[in-house]
Amino acid sequence: MIPPLKPGARLLEVSGPRIETERLILRPWHASDIAPNSAMLGHPGTARFITVDGRPVTTEIAGWRNAAVMTGHWALHGFGMFVVEEKSSGNYVGRVGPWCPPGWPGFEVGWGIAPEFRGKGYAVEAARAAIDWSFAAFEIDRIIHCIDRENVASQGVARRLGARKDGEIDLFGHVGDEWVTERAVWMQSQN
Repeated sequence: MIPPLKPGARLLEVSGPRIETERLILRPWHASDIAPNSAMLGHPGTARFITVDGRPVTTEIAGWRNAAVMTGHWALHGFGMFVVEEKSSGNYVGRVGPWCPPGWPGFEVGWGIAPEFRGKGYAVEAARAAIDWSFAAFEIDRIIHCIDRENVASQGVARRLGARKDGEIDLFGHVGDEWVTERAVWMQSQN
């Protein structure tokens, strides 16, 4: 438990952009996002593709650590994966956005959507907003999407975004595919 603050004491506040789409809000992380993110990562079908070891998160501390990594990316780099919130309910939908820790194969926009929110087009909607934001904020010509070869759903999201498969990458010790969204193609498709 975090102890009460003394009067006048201040703590770091991680702030960042807030992006609204038709049905979603993309925003920085809050402590209240830890539990629903942990629940999403506790689902075997989700964990298989987005946890480091492919195993479900089963402990409170493992869930906390994952959320700490996500918020730490924001604190250290000034950007990171957004929490995706459903406008109509305020519920945690997942996490979508830029990811580029040391040693990563490139500047990625990735996505992870909780099982109960899949099939609604939320991954595509949120990823489009995150790609738009990334191309507006950074001088980059391409964004990658690291996708496991067995992750058919994420391959479908990449296709709907207009990304193309560009080669192989090492995803946590096994071969995956690198999909690419080129700035020039993206900007042309937005007109």
